[in-house]
Amino acid sequence: MLEGELGDKAFFGGECFGFVDVALVPFYSWFYAYETCGSFSIEAECPKLMAWVKRCMQRDSVAKSLPDQHKVYDFVLQLKKKFGIE
Repeated sequence: MLEGELGDKAFFGGECFGFVDVALVPFYSWFYAYETCGSFSIEAECPKLMAWVKRCMQRDSVAKSLPDQHKVYDFVLQLKKKFGIE
């Protein structure tokens, strides 16, 4: 669904980074945890979405503000252990 909305545009609003991009790009921090826990590749399943993420991450304002993916994954592992989901 997101890939369909993104289409061939650089960003969700067109050629400029906008509100929808700001709202969605933080989910990228969780991608590594999703992929590792779910045993799949977001890049293989959603190549346009990953190309968009790479464009967003070229912006210093994005790259410097998102949490490290591996720290998010460690947090997910802690939650899984806490709730007995291993």
